[in-house]
Amino acid sequence: MPTLTPVDQPEFLTAVHYVAARIRESGWAPHFIIGVGRGGLTPAVYLSHATGIAMLSIDHSSHLPGFSAELLVKLAGKSLTERLLFVDDINDSGTTIAHVKRSLSEAGGDLSNVRFATLIDNVVSAEKVDYCFRKIDRSVNKDWFVFPWEQLSPVEKVIEDSAVVPERLA
Repeated sequence: MPTLTPVDQPEFLTAVHYVAARIRESGWAPHFIIGVGRGGLTPAVYLSHATGIAMLSIDHSSHLPGFSAELLVKLAGKSLTERLLFVDDINDSGTTIAHVKRSLSEAGGDLSNVRFATLIDNVVSAEKVDYCFRKIDRSVNKDWFVFPWEQLSPVEKVIEDSAVVPERLA
């Protein structure tokens, strides 16, 4: 069984404010924050409120083309003239970020106008983020982080979700 590590609401709020401050300090101001569903939607909403930047969303977790692929094509067009910040809860393996980058690139997007933010960043991930609150090393830390919105799920469902990529767990 994986080690379930809760991220409580105060830590979540601290993470959002920290990431918002890093974005402001960077001097790079996105035109839109894009929440990557499912885990990035809540952080994106909070980050949108914390920064005053409008939010859009895609649903990567459903694997339904109309809620991710088609929207990524539209966002690729936006990236030609506007800066986009994609937000997720955790950069674990990097597959979500790689998928977003690949989809935008294939649709003719300008990746120089695209950045990524997560609450937790795995430093050994195949992809890098531009802004994060906390760094972990998955080769050492195999905990499954349970964010406030996931704490509504039955424990059995959280454990089931954690088993999708078993090599990242202890």
